[in-house]
Amino acid sequence: MKKFTAILSLALVMSSVQAQDSFRVRVSQPEHGKVTVSPAVPADGMVKAGTVLTIKADVTDPGWVLESCYYLSTDKGMSWPTNKESMENNFKVTVDNNMTVGASIIEAARLEGYRTVNDVVFAQPGKKPLKYDVFIPDGAKNLPCIVIIHGGGWSANNEDIMRGLARELIKGGKYVVCSIDYRWIGKADGDDMPNTMNQLIEDCYGAILHIREHAKEYGIDPKRIATTGDSAGGHLSSAMITLAGRIGDGGFGNGVYEYLPTYMPKGMTAKKARKQLLKSIRAAAPSYGVFDRATLSRFAQGMEVEAQMAITPDDNIPSIRERAIPQYFVLGTNDRTVSRTPIEKYVENLQNAGQRAELVMVEGASHAFFDWKPDKGTKDTFEKYGVPYAADMMRFFDSVFYK
Repeated sequence: MKKFTAILSLALVMSSVQAQDSFRVRVSQPEHGKVTVSPAVPADGMVKAGTVLTIKADVTDPGWVLESCYYLSTDKGMSWPTNKESMENNFKVTVDNNMTVGASIIEAARLEGYRTVNDVVFAQPGKKPLKYDVFIPDGAKNLPCIVIIHGGGWSANNEDIMRGLARELIKGGKYVVCSIDYRWIGKADGDDMPNTMNQLIEDCYGAILHIREHAKEYGIDPKRIATTGDSAGGHLSSAMITLAGRIGDGGFGNGVYEYLPTYMPKGMTAKKARKQLLKSIRAAAPSYGVFDRATLSRFAQGMEVEAQMAITPDDNIPSIRERAIPQYFVLGTNDRTVSRTPIEKYVENLQNAGQRAELVMVEGASHAFFDWKPDKGTKDTFEKYGVPYAADMMRFFDSVFYK
C-alpha cells in the first residue's frame, strides 16, 4: 500500500508548484456534448495561476444527459490523479495546478428508475461533515440495503467515486444502496489531531446506524444490510461484519478495544447498537482490500499488538456456530496495489471457521476497477470490469437475501 505514503507528501508537492506563474490546462471535449470554458483557455494551454475558470457543458445529442462538470489534476509527483466534480453546470475552478477540465455526459437511461438523496450529513466529528448518498429504486419498500464504502488509501476520495457501482447494484429494484464517506486517516482532512483507523471504523458504524434510523423513508428493511467497498473500503466493509461484536463504550486503548459509533440515535446505548448491528449486517463483498494484520499494522503504527488485532478482519473471524458472516471477494489478476496471498489466506481462514467465502479472480483487471470518475479512461475500465462483476456481486447478495 505505497499510495498512503505518497498521499502524505502531497502537501509538499503542492507547495512546490504554488511558486509557478501559470499552469497548463487541457479542455477535454466529451462525446455527445460540448464544454465551454470562460475565460477561454489560450491555444498553448497556459493559464495564469489563480485564474477562476467557469466550466459549462451543453448536451448535443438526444438520449444523453449531463452527469457532472469536473477538473482532474495532472501534476506529476501526485500519488494518483485527483478530481473534483460538480453535479451542477457552471462549475468554477481555480487554476492552481496542471489540470484537465471537462464534463461527464452519460446515457439518460442510467438515471432512470430510481431517485437519489444526496449529501445526507450524519455526523461531523472533525472539520469535514460526514455524509452519504442514497439510491432508491422506484417503488422501494422494505428492501435490503447495500452500504458501499469507498477506497483511496483511507486518505482520499469520497462517496461520489462509488456512484457507478451504486447504479449497477440497484438494477432490478431489489436493493436500496447507500454510499458513505468517513474521516481520512492522519491529518488528511485538515483536522488538528490525527485520525486513527479505529475512528474510521466508528464512522462507518455511525453511518449504518443513521441509515437504519431513517430506513422507512428510504424504503429499507433495517434488519437486512450488506456492506461492500473497494481497496481501503474493502477493509472497512469487511470490518463492519467481522468487528461488530467489538461495539461498546469502553474506549479504544489500555487493554480495551471497543468501537463507539460516531453517530448514535437518540437514547441508544452502545449495547443496543451492538445487538442491532450484529443482527442486521448479514453479508459483505470486500473488493481487492487489506484484511491481514501485517499490512494493516503500517497504518496503526504506535498501537500495541492488541489494537492492531482489533482493526484486522482476519483476527476477528467468528465460528459459524457463533454467527454467519458470508463474504464475496474480487481481485484483479494484474492488481499491483494489494497482495493476493494475504487475501487468499483470509478466505481460507474464513472457510476453516465454517464461513462462506468466495474469491473471484478477474482476468486482466488492475486495481480500483469499481471506481467511477468522469474521465473516459476510468469509465471504460468500469464498463469492462465493474459492470459484469457488480452483476456477479449482486448474484451473491441475492443468494443471501432472496434465497
